[in-house]
Amino acid sequence: MLMVVSPAKDLDLTPVARELSFSQPALLQDAKALATVCQQLTPADLSSLMHISDKLAGLNAARFAQWQPPFNTDNAKAALFMFNGDVYQGLAADSLSDDELNYAQNHLRILSGLYGVLRPLDLMQAYRLEMGTKLSNPRGKDLYAFWQAEVTKALQQQLAALGSDVLLNLASQEYFKAVDKKHLSARIITPEFRDYKNGQYKIISFYAKKARGLMARYVIQHALQEPAQLQQFDLDGYYFSDTLSSLDKPVFLRDAS
Repeated sequence: MLMVVSPAKDLDLTPVARELSFSQPALLQDAKALATVCQQLTPADLSSLMHISDKLAGLNAARFAQWQPPFNTDNAKAALFMFNGDVYQGLAADSLSDDELNYAQNHLRILSGLYGVLRPLDLMQAYRLEMGTKLSNPRGKDLYAFWQAEVTKALQQQLAALGSDVLLNLASQEYFKAVDKKHLSARIITPEFRDYKNGQYKIISFYAKKARGLMARYVIQHALQEPAQLQQFDLDGYYFSDTLSSLDKPVFLRDAS
């Protein structure tokens, strides 16, 4: 089973305090082509393009200006430890064992607007470039045009390497649109997480994002192979709902957050 998750806007730049075997992004040359495009943009351009504040635009203009391979532990950090949003709170990479991180390296992929696809231990330099950004580039008018073929190919290759035909989609809609489902030979399973509020079960963004990370952690720690095993997911009070679930959209409920 191969999993995909979204990246996070919030980054933790503190060095990883563990001896691990880090890797380089597989699509680094493609990322370099995108970074070159972004290096031509002014802070005002970035502010308008990404709808961010002048302060954030200035920070990210500086990051693009300084972006330069090769990556090492002095100028970059492993993706799973750098991203610091809700999904990654659920994943809690710092508390995964070395064996679990090695499992994640083969079974988890992070979709990225700048890097395309990242393995957990791939070194990356800080950036902000969301997949939905309408950035004109050598392959088209937006990042979907730039990445879709390469991202899909990379996922297909890893599924083949694992001998699996199951993709567990724990990414947001914005990021999963970078996958060309028609050209991916896989059964795609997209879980849904609902919390009880005001008399009904509903998707609450913050909790749902964290739950995606929790499920990725659960798969990693239990080395799950079969989709049916996902029904046993029970972290943080979630439980499987047989009545609300369909074959490729298992629904998990929580009565109290």
